[in-house]
Amino acid sequence: MANAGFLDAASGQPLNPGGQQALQAAFGGAWADPQRWYADAQRSSMILAAARASIAAALQLRPPEVSFTSSAASAMGLAVGGTLLARPGRVVCSAVEHSALIGTAEEAVGAHNVHLVSVDALGRIDEEEFASAICQPGVQLACLQAANHEVGTRQPLVSMAAACRQAQVPLLVDATMTVGRESSSTIDLSLADIVCAHAISWGGPSGVGVLGVRAGVPWRPPGYVDQREYQRVPGLPATPLIAVAARALEWSLAGLPDFAAQAREHMAELRQQVLTRVRGVTWLGDPDDGLSYLGAFSCLYTDAESLMQGLDAAGFSVSSGSSCVADTRRPSHVLTAMGAPSGGNVRVSLPIGDAASDITGFVDALDATVADIRKRFQAEDLAGLDS
Repeated sequence: MANAGFLDAASGQPLNPGGQQALQAAFGGAWADPQRWYADAQRSSMILAAARASIAAALQLRPPEVSFTSSAASAMGLAVGGTLLARPGRVVCSAVEHSALIGTAEEAVGAHNVHLVSVDALGRIDEEEFASAICQPGVQLACLQAANHEVGTRQPLVSMAAACRQAQVPLLVDATMTVGRESSSTIDLSLADIVCAHAISWGGPSGVGVLGVRAGVPWRPPGYVDQREYQRVPGLPATPLIAVAARALEWSLAGLPDFAAQAREHMAELRQQVLTRVRGVTWLGDPDDGLSYLGAFSCLYTDAESLMQGLDAAGFSVSSGSSCVADTRRPSHVLTAMGAPSGGNVRVSLPIGDAASDITGFVDALDATVADIRKRFQAEDLAGLDS
């Protein structure tokens, strides 16, 4: 498991115990091409089918509706590109969707045909604007994340899915931050026509993205395909990794009620300590209706690069800036859409099943790092920070 200073699970985390237990058996028994007929291949085929069925059930889909990609970004690209190839037209999505999704839509139909629905200061969409936009002529796809990947705010899927059904517009749900981490009672994926997910979010291996396309939804492969993965994703599926991902998801779901409650308790403590002990901090997103394990905040008169360096030197791993890009100096389109401060941002995300995060130690390090940065910038006395 992760050490007590690792607080960047949304970017990647150690393989959880369920995945670890399956690792050797999966790579020892699922190495052959599952489309061949000899015994080793048929064993791989059975393992792949079982893994697909397990992951499909968690996404509230049928096994033939699920295909595997190399990442969440590739799943989003295929989801958007395939839908618009089947039915070209306009796209409606929130202004805070993942950059891979927005970028694919703009590339497919042109930026002028992509309506980015505005969000409030917490990162939640304007429901009236979304519902009105999907009713406009030529709209063929609506996209709405289950919860935001940078600030954790959950989106109103129930009401927006109902609006999409009424408008007869397919709804694509980016569930990368919620599958295996949030209860289906709070995130109902049966409302989605297309679903994207990623195994690292639930403590599975990197390299396993999930694309779910419900039967009857218009979709065509946007590039070269073969007979594999229901003609959605070309090439040999990474069967061992998929098997490990499925077992990791089963482990996460089995402990989910306790894991989510524990994460919410730890995140509430972290938020309280940060806001109480560190001056000039603004919490980002909705702390009451957001992801249990993720929180973000902005530190006035600091910069992301210095924050990351200072916290890393103190033994704490967090992220900053846009979670879609590696460069912490690039302004986040999510925070820009929210009207939130775009500098000095920190995103904290707890590993699944974690019970050992050193919250007090992290806040100690954060307070010292912020104070040092402000001292170097000669900004201690700005905006009443010396009071």
